Amino acid sequence: MKLLGVCWTTAIGLSSLTLTAALTIADINGNKFLSPYAGQTVTNITGLLLAKGPSGIWIRSTTPDKDDTTSEGIYVFGSSAGTNLTVGDIISLDGKVAEYRSSPDYLYLTEITSPKNIQVVSRGNAVTPLVIGEDTASPPTTQFSSLDGGDVYRIPDEGKPTNVSVANPTLRPHEFGLDFWESLSGELVTIRKPRAVQRPNNYRDTWVVGGEWKGVSGRNGRGGITMSARDSNPEAIVIGSPLDGTKNPTSSKMGDEFEDVTGVVTYAFGFYSVLPLTALKVKTASPQDAAATVKATLKGSGDCRALTVGDYNVENLAPDSTHLTRIAGHIVNVLNTPDLVFVQEIQDESGPADDGTVSANGTLSALVEAIRLASAKNISYAYASVDPVSNQDGGQPGGNIRQAYLYRPEIVGLYKPRPGGPGDATAVLPGGALSFNPGRIEPLNEAWQASRKPIAAAWVAKGGKKPFYTVNVHWSSKGGGTTLHGDARPPLNGAVGKRIAQANVTATFISQVLRESRSAAVIAAGDFNEFAFVQPMRDFARISGLVDLDEAAGIPVPERYTYVYDMNAQELDHMYVSPSLAKSRETKYQHLHVNTWADAAGEVSDHDPSLAVFNVCDC
Repeated sequence: MKLLGVCWTTAIGLSSLTLTAALTIADINGNKFLSPYAGQTVTNITGLLLAKGPSGIWIRSTTPDKDDTTSEGIYVFGSSAGTNLTVGDIISLDGKVAEYRSSPDYLYLTEITSPKNIQVVSRGNAVTPLVIGEDTASPPTTQFSSLDGGDVYRIPDEGKPTNVSVANPTLRPHEFGLDFWESLSGELVTIRKPRAVQRPNNYRDTWVVGGEWKGVSGRNGRGGITMSARDSNPEAIVIGSPLDGTKNPTSSKMGDEFEDVTGVVTYAFGFYSVLPLTALKVKTASPQDAAATVKATLKGSGDCRALTVGDYNVENLAPDSTHLTRIAGHIVNVLNTPDLVFVQEIQDESGPADDGTVSANGTLSALVEAIRLASAKNISYAYASVDPVSNQDGGQPGGNIRQAYLYRPEIVGLYKPRPGGPGDATAVLPGGALSFNPGRIEPLNEAWQASRKPIAAAWVAKGGKKPFYTVNVHWSSKGGGTTLHGDARPPLNGAVGKRIAQANVTATFISQVLRESRSAAVIAAGDFNEFAFVQPMRDFARISGLVDLDEAAGIPVPERYTYVYDMNAQELDHMYVSPSLAKSRETKYQHLHVNTWADAAGEVSDHDPSLAVFNVCDC
């Protein structure tokens, strides 16, 4: 990596010297992800001491090259390496070049291990960090790696990704995010005006983007960054644990601006990160009460002309859950007590106790009562669901999570109700009724092994003459996937094969509904655990004939999110609707960012709810 204002001429003709004795730090790093000298002993490596950590030190070459693909910094691993040394010392040392990672899913970190013969060449030298975006380019904003084929969520050829550790491509730091951060590995850098793109994790690590970086993509109105097709925001970087032993704040949130942060670039726990010299400090906080003021603006009519439909993953809700009353408060005060609500992650009435209980009547009754108490109008919901077989639907063991519907019986009711059991497959009957209502969709299909089965229902709203249809989904989670900064390229999208199969089964059922009546009103909603631009969702839309409600309602792409994970605001929860609803001028849609905007204390569920309005009279 070129340091501004410093030039030197690379030595050639090394035959008279031992190769390792003539190496610089840039030589050791090389212009790829793995060092060309891994496993070799190196001697007389000279560098400026940039920072000290509990298990080693970071040094920068005193003879930098002009190549911005080769980092001038490196980590020297050894708990005693920094003994009697001070930041600003120029030192020389011997050691062994190593590539380290703590998991086979991660990238390697190039480092010097077993340091010895550490000598101080001079003391009191100036230590100047590289300002990202000034002394370097700004990070690339779209693609992570040349090995991704332009899409980090594509299905790799024959299902086999390419590993960085095998391909070891030449770095292209102006084009790819991983290459950019690798080209700075071991360097001391400064990020100007860093802005949090989500709340910190349990280790107080916080994802940020630089406030002055060029071309940051996907910025939403809150200050986060929203992923979109072929753009999962490689410019973001995580700020890890401070090197001085202080602690990063726990109460920061999306949109907070920090004071400038200086630290060393490293790779740990599956991500490139900056370890700051001292803790992050909030400079300008986004409004603390912003999440508390989120409220739906959409209004219903109390009949089929403007039916309000909500969707909410309520995160492992049991009768004794501490967040139950807060969920009820959201349904009342944020969603405005919709006429019909799709809910996911309703646990059985004994919660996570693995005691054979499967009924969720206690959970749903407790939620309904909490809503009634929270409502000034004493609104009382009815509910509909299908109990699973114990421990057959995934989720927290013993919890038996399932989807359910809450509905206001004075406005909407089941059409020819005939509840199904856990093994009963509902079907569309001539005339539009369902054989089981509510009923599960092909519950014995192997696509649903250890996963939630969709629940279909047919309804009639006040003033309506024909039924409309709903499908409440909660597809398999992304467990088993690898990080966007991981070794496998493209990264492994956990359980994507299962979601492709689930998409096919769910969509085929919906296509049968529309085959019975092309003008039928159909709403499929819930936690699809997938993004609209990834194959399972593309297959679902194609086979079902439904339309993404975000598209139909014209929701701006950066505002399409209901969840935040790592650096990305993202949308796992969707509504898809039949063409008759998608084309209706009365159809409206809104995401309520009551949880993604909150700090850790204000988060009620890990998902945001959404609300839509439909005219189901004329379908």
